[in-house]
Amino acid sequence: MNSLYPWLEETWQLWKRNLENDTFTNSTLLIARDGLGADQLVDHFSKALMCTNDKSGACGFCHSCGLMLSSNHPDVHFITPEKAGKNISVDQIRQCNHTAQESSQLSGYRLFVIHPAEAMNESAANALLKTLESPANQCLFLLVTEKKEQLLPTIVSRCQQWTIKSPSSEDASSWVSNRLKRDIPRYAALLNENAPLKLETFIEQGHLERYASIENAMLSMAKGEDSFLVLLKPLSDGGIDALQWLWHLLCEAQKAHFEVCEDSGVTAAQQLSESMSYDLLYQQSQRLCQLIEQLRQFSGLNQELMISDWLIKFNEEVCL
Repeated sequence: MNSLYPWLEETWQLWKRNLENDTFTNSTLLIARDGLGADQLVDHFSKALMCTNDKSGACGFCHSCGLMLSSNHPDVHFITPEKAGKNISVDQIRQCNHTAQESSQLSGYRLFVIHPAEAMNESAANALLKTLESPANQCLFLLVTEKKEQLLPTIVSRCQQWTIKSPSSEDASSWVSNRLKRDIPRYAALLNENAPLKLETFIEQGHLERYASIENAMLSMAKGEDSFLVLLKPLSDGGIDALQWLWHLLCEAQKAHFEVCEDSGVTAAQQLSESMSYDLLYQQSQRLCQLIEQLRQFSGLNQELMISDWLIKFNEEVCL
């Protein structure tokens, strides 16, 4: 099989040992944030599980491996939302439960991957509970989620949990630097939660330069050199991602007041802390967080108007 991303290796080695010893649990919950490549680990695991020649790896030659390579294995089932942004319905889970009670097509394991698990509505999650409590022989359920807190506690309690850890900011930036053949600052990794694949996309799409423009505009506003208007366009154009970057900067500036700001190469955080009080930074970061949540929950809102309103109030307090 192809090599895994380095930050997945620790979990894979433990999974591999469980496969070798026939101790892999029937119900597993994999928790991994966006940008860590959890799909690659799922693919690695499913191919190893289905191989008839090797307990903990895919030989690549047996009939099952051939079916896996063509994404046509009759005993591997992926349960995902039928449309992007929609829930996994109770009918989908009922069909999954029905299939789980049937015999294996190839007299081996059956695997059901539910991804993203938090997309199950409450009825679907409740429908899955009984099957997780009493799974059929050689029937495995793998639930993959970025948001464990959105799952029913009863679902979580019935699964063995595995969490993919993000690499350090140094390792994440180094990995992307090697891939893209350019220097990546550590603060870019921090902006992307040290998730290497997310960081790679961030760099490729030119967001590093966009973040720099927002950082410079924020400093100009804080020092009284420009009005809020200097921030309105880059924030409106960048949407929620840009607001999230600015929120991160405000939080780093709060840390700088107490000299606990990470040594990440972000000089703007220190400069911002010298121009704004801790109380103002804290208050505005809280308001910005509320704005971000509103825009995430209600897509029909006038984004530019709401950002403008927040900036006007922010600007007024800066000028007091």
